[in-house]
Parts: sequence; structure tokens; C-alpha cells
Amino acid sequence: MALFNFGKKKEEEKKAPACACNCGCSANEAENSATECCSDLQEGEICCIKVLGAGCKSCHEQFEYAKQAVKDMGLSVEVEYITDMQKVMEYGVMSMPALVVNEKVVAMGKVLKSADVVALLHKLGF
Repeated sequence: MALFNFGKKKEEEKKAPACACNCGCSANEAENSATECCSDLQEGEICCIKVLGAGCKSCHEQFEYAKQAVKDMGLSVEVEYITDMQKVMEYGVMSMPALVVNEKVVAMGKVLKSADVVALLHKLGF
């Protein structure tokens, strides 16, 4: 006889995981107000970096290059890879891969190698 604990699953669903950018807000808060998620930053700080893509080879390469750039710069920021098309469309991105820094699209439509990502982040003041 199998026992099922449906109450536990519902309780687990209520708990929101921490935001991917480690700013302390819950994922629900970040989803409801993405711009507030990074609002307490000082100028030149990076809260979160995201690669938006369809899961294709080029998008995955962009994700790997972005992670390498973060490592090369000595940053303690986790790079998030988003392939959920509904979430991608919320950024207004029409060509992928796209790179998002602090909830702002900074590049789209081409794969930036890690050195290019570093140069772009420096150009943006990070």
C-alpha cells in the first residue's frame, strides 16, 4: 500500500526560492518587480547577469562565455540561463542569445566571447 502526503507538496510549493541574483528577495518578489530586485545597488555593482536563449548551441555558448567573463573579472555573481520563452519575451528580446545585466538587455542577436563580455561590462561601467 502506497502512502501519499499531498499536504507536504502544497506546503513546499508555497515556499518561494531565493532570487537568482542573491539580493535577498524571494523569486516571487523578483518576478513581480524585477527592477526592484537590483534597485539597492551602488553604481558600478552587478546584481545579476542572465543569458536569454532558446537552448540552442549558440545560446549555450553565450552562457558559457558569460560565466567565464564573470570568473575572469573575479566577480561573485551567478550567471543565470533562461530558456523559458515567456520569460524571454518579457525582456522584449526578439533575437537570441541576449545578455541581461541588472535587468537591462545589454546585447542581443550575437554570441559574445568572454573577452567581449568583459569589454562590454567595462564599457557599461562595471
